[in-house]
Amino acid sequence: MSFGSFHDSNSGQGPATPPPMAEINTTPLVDVMLVLLVIFIVTAPLLTHGIKIDLPKAAATAAPEEPRTVVLSIDAEGKAYWDDQPVPDAELPRRMAEAARTEPQPELHLRADQGTRYQRLAEIMAMARNAGLSRLGFVTEPRAAEP
Repeated sequence: MSFGSFHDSNSGQGPATPPPMAEINTTPLVDVMLVLLVIFIVTAPLLTHGIKIDLPKAAATAAPEEPRTVVLSIDAEGKAYWDDQPVPDAELPRRMAEAARTEPQPELHLRADQGTRYQRLAEIMAMARNAGLSRLGFVTEPRAAEP
């Protein structure tokens, strides 16, 4: 491998400028690629090889499905909305009873306006309990942080 010489190519007329190198030495690149090829040839069969074992068998129950959520909204005037659809007071116990019969039983989320009378909320909670709904929650807005 020759990269240059100490002889002056300009025959004594100023500093010597070496001629540009016209070829790239690819021997190290080929060596590295061959080593990688051998490594992949050796390790590839190990990646697809599995160990034959007999796993034990067990009877397991399926994971319970998540109950659906029913949102019952009540505005300041006391009107009820079942999943954002207006519902008359006479139909509310029937819908609650239908929801209580489904498996898994849905969660009833109460969204009440802050101006709603407590009497109205107590009536709806009693209606849900009488229908058989046991999962009841209140939806609120988070309070803004005070500066």
